[in-house]
Amino acid sequence: MQKKAKQVTQKMIDRAVASSTAIETQATTEEVEAKLKENRQKYQALALAD
Repeated sequence: MQKKAKQVTQKMIDRAVASSTAIETQATTEEVEAKLKENRQKYQALALAD
């Protein structure tokens, strides 16, 4: 019997990145999450090159 795969959300990815970065930089996870959110909004209009 197979286990049902858990769907990974953007929020889960953000939390994992923030947690890892917080450990490396000795900042709080909340600070890093806020910075990620701020940057996402700041650069939302930019598209990646083809």
